[in-house]
Amino acid sequence: MKKVATALVLILAFAVSAMAADTVVYPAKNGNVTFNHKAHQEKLKDCKLCHGDAAPAKIAINKDKAHELCKGCHAKGAGPTKCGECHKK
Repeated sequence: MKKVATALVLILAFAVSAMAADTVVYPAKNGNVTFNHKAHQEKLKDCKLCHGDAAPAKIAINKDKAHELCKGCHAKGAGPTKCGECHKK
């Protein structure tokens, strides 16, 4: 029984760490923004939509870039556009 419990804890820990690798939290004054990369990747299917020709390099995100890139895409019907829908306190 102890081995089963240990195995379950390890599986759960692995699952949580795998999910965490897909999620990035960007700190912001008006509430942190949690970004799920895997969900966006599955929906958009094209890395270049966000990363441009630098795909798969990381994107340097700041407030202006996020509002241009993320909110711009969301405004086309792809996601939330109100501040509190992305920024969580």
